[in-house]
Amino acid sequence: MARTLDDFPITRHWKPRNPELLQLYSYPTPNGVKVSIALEELGVPYDAHTVPLGETTTPAFLSLNPNNKIPAIIDPDGPDGEPFGLWESGAILIYLAEKHGGLLPSDAARRAETLQWLMFQMGGVGPMFGQYGFFGVFAGKDIEDPRPRERYVNEARRLLGVLEGRLADGRDWIMGDEYTIADIAIFPWVRGAKIFYKAEEPFEMAARPNVMAWLDRCIARPASGRGLVQPPVE
Repeated sequence: MARTLDDFPITRHWKPRNPELLQLYSYPTPNGVKVSIALEELGVPYDAHTVPLGETTTPAFLSLNPNNKIPAIIDPDGPDGEPFGLWESGAILIYLAEKHGGLLPSDAARRAETLQWLMFQMGGVGPMFGQYGFFGVFAGKDIEDPRPRERYVNEARRLLGVLEGRLADGRDWIMGDEYTIADIAIFPWVRGAKIFYKAEEPFEMAARPNVMAWLDRCIARPASGRGLVQPPVE
């Protein structure tokens, strides 16, 4: 018997408004908006469900993502023509780009290079910036030991320096003239550090003019404007 959306317990808590559309379970954080921006860029209709961060440990959400992190998706038209659930933002970006034929170069070398920069975000920018957020802005800021904050500030500066070097040769986008999932993965974190963490000064962003110009170009894209506010905060 073919699988349906009803076979996913999460759909009993966050009910599909249109079961034929891709179901996105997310929140507008730097990780969450990666997927909504990609969907907007690819022109893929989707049904966005707001998952408050306090609800990612509920049985309903854990039934789709046992790692209790947003975003996660259910594609009603998965690889075998049946609904397919997927989590981890980087994996979702690759899946969507490959399925819909955009945001990822077809040339093998350029594809691998794009994935390299995607992993740069997944393994570096996201974790390091996020730890700065904890130790510099949120609950961890009350820890007296200055070493955690210094560690993540220094690493954030280093990572922005790597990105500055990549963009210093006149590239509009990380892959040159082609906007890809690498840009979509990284720019929400730089934007978040600037807007939410107020980290322009500690991260020395003014010393990264190519990064900041690239960030402005990313934000200015119409799909970014739409994706950055999805799902809506209720």
